[in-house]
Amino acid sequence: MNGVLLGILVYLVVQFAIAFVVSRRIKNEADYILGGRQLGVGLAAFSVFATWFGAETVLGSAGRVYSDGLSGAQGEPFAYAVSIVIMGVLFAARLWRRGLVTFGDMFRQRFSPGVERLTVILLVPGSVLWAAAQIRGFGQIMGATTGMDLATAIAVAAVIVIVYTAIGGLLADVYSDFVHGIAIVVGLVAMLVFVLIEVGGPAQALAGIEAARFAPMGPDQSLLGFIEQWAIPICGSLVAVELISRVLACRSADVARTATWLGGVGYLLVALIPVFLGLVGARLAPGLEEAEQLVPTLAQRYLPTVIFVMYAGALISAILTTVDSALLAAASLVSHNIILRLKPDVSEGGKVALARSGVALLGLIAFGLALQSDAISSLVELASAFATAGIFVAFAFGLFTGWGGAPSAYAAIVVGAVVWLGGRLLGLEAPYVTGILAAATAYAAVAVGARFVSAGSRSQA
Repeated sequence: MNGVLLGILVYLVVQFAIAFVVSRRIKNEADYILGGRQLGVGLAAFSVFATWFGAETVLGSAGRVYSDGLSGAQGEPFAYAVSIVIMGVLFAARLWRRGLVTFGDMFRQRFSPGVERLTVILLVPGSVLWAAAQIRGFGQIMGATTGMDLATAIAVAAVIVIVYTAIGGLLADVYSDFVHGIAIVVGLVAMLVFVLIEVGGPAQALAGIEAARFAPMGPDQSLLGFIEQWAIPICGSLVAVELISRVLACRSADVARTATWLGGVGYLLVALIPVFLGLVGARLAPGLEEAEQLVPTLAQRYLPTVIFVMYAGALISAILTTVDSALLAAASLVSHNIILRLKPDVSEGGKVALARSGVALLGLIAFGLALQSDAISSLVELASAFATAGIFVAFAFGLFTGWGGAPSAYAAIVVGAVVWLGGRLLGLEAPYVTGILAAATAYAAVAVGARFVSAGSRSQA
């Protein structure tokens, strides 16, 4: 067994050990889904950082920057970082004060059980797509370090992440985030140092990059296309159940606010390393057939074995914590907001078992999607955009205003999803932005119409 594979196995053993220890503390649904609502600033901030810092951040963003220059980093990491900070500054405290168990509860409280069910049905596919992206990234790392073909490596990765996620719940994920978040930072910083040594230092590295690769927009990208690339990750992430579950698991509203924006800032700072590697990679590793293999290629080429083991283990940890969050969040929505609404008399132990079963089923679906996709980045973009335009509009109106009721929410969610899907099929340049505008118009129109109907009814009375 080579040293790299042994190192990865050690990381996996540590990850599973944490899950097994924490699983003994799970007594009820809140323990499994929200970690008992006991997260402080440090744990929550590390968890937010690690949840978003997955395969797409390291492999996908570096690969796009390698191919397209800095314009390839518009969504990941820049727009995603902005979204996390916005969540912390504007949304986190308000959400926490509602006392929710899942994000779906927000729509039941504010609108109606029907809006809750519709929202969950539309949100779950996005989380599964996000999990599929991470499983594919995990498989790529396994394949690069063990020599497995990609399909076999993805299958092994899927088994590992499904079992790990089902065991420990959110609290195990958070503790793993803290431990392995440090490993992620150390591994990537070490890689940055060795690459800088190879190219002769920061000044020489930057001087060797063509000026055109620093352009923030692609050569054929319009302003509308630029706005679309930022709107998808920002608005889509603000309704991402993986992020919101961390907010709800904090011990207070102030902790939720502070930890979330700190996690976003930390995420951006560390994510700049893959961006830099993508910029210099065109000179260090020209002609790669698979751009997403840039970072593993540079790591194998320039890192000593011990440091490479640290890097590979850190990346595996990043992927595990991200896919854990996605599967757990999706399974929680299905069990808590769909099944338990139909059968509310289930015991606390039964609720936990139901959530774990959901993790296994959704994990198998994510595995199938990971096999069918040809790139991590395409999965992540679809996950962020899938039906979230109208949900974002209803969420923003519902959280910050008392204007509009269930009919407005239905109109926004349905119109946003239909317009986005139709625009995507028709090849519109900005289907997501169009969907948001259409959803906001629908919400406002129904709210105004309902007010006129209500006023007319009162006058007749």
